Amino acid sequence: MAKTAPEGLITALDIGSSKVSALIAQKGDGGELVVLGTGQRESRGVQRGYIADMHATEVAVREAVEQAERIAGTNIENVWVSFSAGGMESNILRLEVDLGGHRVDQSDVDDLLRAGRDAINPGGRMVLHAQPTRYTLDGLAGVKQPKGLHAERLGVDIHVVSTEGAPVRNLDLCVRSAHLEVKSIIAAPVATGLACLSEEERELGVALVEIGAGVTNVSVYKDGVLTGLSSIACGSADITDDIASAFGTRRGQAERMKCFYGSANMTPRDNHEMIDVAPLAAQEENAEGTRITRAQLIAVIRQRLDRLMVDIAKELTKLNFEDPVGRQIVLTGGGAELKGIADYAQQALGRSVRVGRPRGLSALPEAHAGPAFATLAGLATFAAADPVDLRTLEPAGQLVVRANPKAMFQRMIAAFRANY
Repeated sequence: MAKTAPEGLITALDIGSSKVSALIAQKGDGGELVVLGTGQRESRGVQRGYIADMHATEVAVREAVEQAERIAGTNIENVWVSFSAGGMESNILRLEVDLGGHRVDQSDVDDLLRAGRDAINPGGRMVLHAQPTRYTLDGLAGVKQPKGLHAERLGVDIHVVSTEGAPVRNLDLCVRSAHLEVKSIIAAPVATGLACLSEEERELGVALVEIGAGVTNVSVYKDGVLTGLSSIACGSADITDDIASAFGTRRGQAERMKCFYGSANMTPRDNHEMIDVAPLAAQEENAEGTRITRAQLIAVIRQRLDRLMVDIAKELTKLNFEDPVGRQIVLTGGGAELKGIADYAQQALGRSVRVGRPRGLSALPEAHAGPAFATLAGLATFAAADPVDLRTLEPAGQLVVRANPKAMFQRMIAAFRANY
């Protein structure tokens, strides 16, 4: 029988277009995260990251969490949830105040952060994150702890991630309908970056491309923070659909073909390796399957990948991920499990590419240690760090700012002064 959750327990919940997965972890004595239990169920109510069927998603959430609870031997009450739908925006808000040369004390930092909170203007969108990332002293950037230092001017960079409110509210309602309290809703690229990228990579500059089932999220990191992100309404499930359509088979069979025989690269031997394809109406009498070469399967996969890589390259250009040439791209998400995709993407994008897998968690089951579960692991890492969020300076709840002419004018002045 499951027991009451002990102190320091963290439950992560990743609700994607193909699967709903849960992870229960606990902080060890040394601060490390130890995985106690995991659960997974097929996602039937999510399309392109958006909740399309509340009941089906609620059932999947409940079953995934219950499976993790049984393995962990404990009951949980609250979860950290990922949000991966399109429409997210990432911005850096910069503010600076005069100190007159005295030492920075906590009240100076608090006043600066309150000013930053008041300057945030998402224009009616919902703020998922409003986190101070680093401070500046007299123009010197990269100061992590300004308290106790002398300065004429104190500044701060605030990382703001916002999105449309309705999809987030639907996600929140769905999880609460499964009798779970939502601790916080985290932008998936933020969580995934924590799981897959080293601190040095984030400092030097790196692009993270998460190929999910229905959505591909492209995010760029520089100077240690997420500087921009965008979404492409295409993912690994589109490759599966292309295979099913091209060879007249069911999605389940197409997915198995992709996983067992699929690849992003082709060799001469693929022209001779044959694959049996079950027909779409296999339950009917006299239904006969067909046989195709592995080369034919890979050709279909490559057609979709070619289009996806063109879209990724366009988004990277929009996000100013151009120079220097040496900057790396990290692929993750379920689509990154396709054989040979790193080599293929390296040729297509002209960059060094590696596959990102979750790191930093002890006792993570091998089945959940692949790139498809990077967001799940990142949620646990984010929750354990529990970073400062300016929304905690407001009454509890998500910060939503509606258009108000006077407030907008004041914020415009503040933003202009802050060179935002």
